[in-house]
Amino acid sequence: MGHTPYGYKIVNGMAVIDEIEGAAVRKLYEGYLSGLGLQAAADEAGIPVNHCQAKRMMLNKKYLGTDYYPPLITKDIMEQVKAELARKAGKLGRVFEPKEQDLPIVPTRFQFGKEEMSFDNPFLQAQYMYELIEGA
Repeated sequence: MGHTPYGYKIVNGMAVIDEIEGAAVRKLYEGYLSGLGLQAAADEAGIPVNHCQAKRMMLNKKYLGTDYYPPLITKDIMEQVKAELARKAGKLGRVFEPKEQDLPIVPTRFQFGKEEMSFDNPFLQAQYMYELIEGA
């Protein structure tokens, strides 16, 4: 099953919302959406995590509810958090967008020119044959 996410506890083999931790998780989302940073929202919610862990928590799909975990937040809140994370990342210049570049055309078909010489030394023969390769 793995690690039980913060905000849940297991009772008689079933995941249930821990009232205190669950309220803290909701407060984390509310704080972040109200304009606090990741670390500040976690601190205000009373959740002892760093900003990376707070981000990972807020992107945890289990909080939306699964067959095993009851929902702690709505899909709308999750989408708002994703949008806010993207907005802040863009504002800080932390969005990686690969630049399109003209890649060189590399031949993928080759042929050998006519073999006219033969060498007893296998290294010289290999070098000679390599020089005969032509792109098709």
